[in-house]
Amino acid sequence: MAWKIRAFARAEDRPTPKAVYNLRVYCTSLVIAIAGAMIGFDNGFVGGTIVLPSFTSQFGLNKLSTAQFNVVSANIVSTFQVGCFFGSLFVYPVGHIYGMRRGLMWSSGVFLIGCILCMLPGVTKGLAILYVGRVFVGLGVGATSNLGPIYISEIAPSPIRGQLLAMYDVLWQIGSLVGFWINYAVSRTLPFSSKQWMIPFALQFIPGGLLFIGTFFIRDSPRWLMMNGDVQKGLDNLRWFRKLDETEEYLRFEIAQIEEAIESRAGTIGLGVWAPVKAVARSPRVIKRLIFSTSLFIWQNASGINAVNYYSPTIFKSLGIGGTNSSLFSTGIFGVLKTSGTFLWMTFLVETTGRRLTLMIGSTGVSFCMYFLGAYVKIANPTHHAASTGLDSGSRAAQAFFYIWTLFYSASWNWTPWVINAEIYDQHIRTFVQAINAAANWFWSFIMARFTPQMFASMGASGYGVYFLFASLSTLGIVYVFLLVPETKGIPLEMVDSLFTKGVPAWRAHSYVLNQESELKREFDAAPEEKGAIENVEHAGDEANDGHEEKA
Repeated sequence: MAWKIRAFARAEDRPTPKAVYNLRVYCTSLVIAIAGAMIGFDNGFVGGTIVLPSFTSQFGLNKLSTAQFNVVSANIVSTFQVGCFFGSLFVYPVGHIYGMRRGLMWSSGVFLIGCILCMLPGVTKGLAILYVGRVFVGLGVGATSNLGPIYISEIAPSPIRGQLLAMYDVLWQIGSLVGFWINYAVSRTLPFSSKQWMIPFALQFIPGGLLFIGTFFIRDSPRWLMMNGDVQKGLDNLRWFRKLDETEEYLRFEIAQIEEAIESRAGTIGLGVWAPVKAVARSPRVIKRLIFSTSLFIWQNASGINAVNYYSPTIFKSLGIGGTNSSLFSTGIFGVLKTSGTFLWMTFLVETTGRRLTLMIGSTGVSFCMYFLGAYVKIANPTHHAASTGLDSGSRAAQAFFYIWTLFYSASWNWTPWVINAEIYDQHIRTFVQAINAAANWFWSFIMARFTPQMFASMGASGYGVYFLFASLSTLGIVYVFLLVPETKGIPLEMVDSLFTKGVPAWRAHSYVLNQESELKREFDAAPEEKGAIENVEHAGDEANDGHEEKA
């Protein structure tokens, strides 16, 4: 029964009514998490689809040299990352002015347009329109990768914020799982025709359409509404998400925290759309934190994950697993384990083990497995045996270590950087810096997507040097996390700034902030006049609305 106690554990920062953990907040987060399936499906299907004989034959790729094919495949994959990079940046003013809900609605609409364009090469027989479609798909995905985690973090109670954000990653992995297996399915069950490669592209409509429809039924973020002056609606939405009324101390305290954060922003940087940009530009403290948060994606990609996501057939060939069906089947197993590791992370690790320890354990396992794979490829040079029907004991051991690597990565680095980046910034600059963080993720993903084929072709026989590179970088990642990454588990969003207090090392920041919060809670309980905060807030909202009516 011990697993039932630890699964979905909640690190409560204060006594929390059970009503807070309700279906409304879970279901709303699930709708937004569909955006993760959009990303995941693309990660899973595109690398396998472009090596299907039906695809390479239709577009003449089977007549190209290896170097030429590497360039074309890298272009097909990486145009998606280009769109993601710009989409994550361009959506910032949209989310600030019109809110995350509308931003997600419009972004999923752009994604659906891209899906249509990706289908047209089946008629036009040219790759140019596919490149354009991939960019549009990327624009939609990049925008949702910015807005989705912010929206979930703003509606989530802090004890389950990590788990709700993990839904995004779970749907991401489910999308990847479907994407990895769809190529194997069409390769084995459909005759040689354009339908083989068009079906995987067409399935992108499902998550994109579900998100687009779902955004019509969810509510705007209470924090965004209150920051933009619609106090009463913000309070109504907060009550709805928490299933509490104004008599509950938990709700009063949360409202007081939100109001304090908004007043702090209004009194420091202002509430305008470009105010966060100016605030970040003139704040060395925030710039340092932005360098820290964007660098997390360097270490994430240093694990080799995007090399595997987008070029899994190349990876398995280097390990001695040849043949289209064999490599696609192995890729499918990779998807199953990646999804399993994510569920392990969400149910046991994110709110129990925490962010820091999870990342350090993950880097340790990733590094060890990559060193083993590099040594095996260096010694055995298994690509010479890739065409054989069976695997020798060395190839089987390498395959096993690859799958162990998958579990270590997916249970640690796969989503934890996104969770940390959604938590460590103040409300008044969070939307802008999340755009920068999302763009950084897609930039490093682009680097991996664009140059992985060339790396395997140039870094030693069978690309063994690529494995040693990833292993060495992951080893450095352990030191990086220990020295620089603070634990954010259970810290209220309004207090994350204290995690970076000068003179407090990262490995002690968590306990330092929890002690601060306990002191603030004692002061709040000792001040009866604060318990009327909600009435004052509502009164202020009524006065603001009356003022707008008089001006009208």
